[in-house]
Amino acid sequence: MSATVVTFAAEEVRAESTVSAAHARPEGAVVVVEQTPFHPVDHTWPDQPGDAGLIRAGDESARVVEAVMVAVSDDGSFAVGADIPVKRGAEGWTWHVGHRLDVTEPPAWLDSGAAVTLEVDEERRDGLSRGHTACHLASLALDLAVADLWRKDPGIDALGNPDFEGRANQTSRIHEGGSVDEYRLGKSLRKAGFDTETFATTLPEREARINAQLVSWVASEAASGIETDGPTIIDRRRWRCELPEGDAVMPCGGTHVSSLSAFASISVVLEMSDPQTLVMTTTAVPAA
Repeated sequence: MSATVVTFAAEEVRAESTVSAAHARPEGAVVVVEQTPFHPVDHTWPDQPGDAGLIRAGDESARVVEAVMVAVSDDGSFAVGADIPVKRGAEGWTWHVGHRLDVTEPPAWLDSGAAVTLEVDEERRDGLSRGHTACHLASLALDLAVADLWRKDPGIDALGNPDFEGRANQTSRIHEGGSVDEYRLGKSLRKAGFDTETFATTLPEREARINAQLVSWVASEAASGIETDGPTIIDRRRWRCELPEGDAVMPCGGTHVSSLSAFASISVVLEMSDPQTLVMTTTAVPAA
């Protein structure tokens, strides 16, 4: 099998395709097709959930609960998600999008070679795309809001500001209404030159700066989208947003809105659950 061709970067939500393989699995049968509009959850950095939707053939249909990553070895080993034993691009393996069903055995009509129609749940996709774009914008606004707290150069982000996000982010979870990001404010960050003490005592001020910046960016209605190096799931993809300060470009395998006009507002709340942990909760409100 060749690597799965994906069309989600072009905001596609429907496609005609052919079944390449269908495997029974206790957590839900997994179907692989030649081309799909479904965006899969990345097993190495599972920030954005996979798309859900339907696979159809004639009068038959099966519900896809989530799209996942699949790797198939030259000797036929079929690995899904966290069970994939090799790094992306490893020799002797091909990479695919798997469509996990809500049944453990694939229906007989999903045999290899069957012609199918794939339909993504558009409401869920749109919500996740807003959540992912909002997450990136919030991280860039956070970097800008704490830029004065660095005593050493930590590297720069997509807008040329000190890269707090890249240095401190531990987890990121995107949902249909925004995201939740957790940052580690420990000894390694202090050694890198970040003033964690001043940050902790000025948290409300930092939050206000972020939210003011997000108001400005949403008002700009800047163009946003995904650039790709090729059509398959293993080709590199980048998010680009044409902000007033300049184009922000960063590696990203997720989905995004095509314009910041998709938002009525984006806002964050900063909380320190303990002296070494910052949690940023981002809320994205869709435009009417």
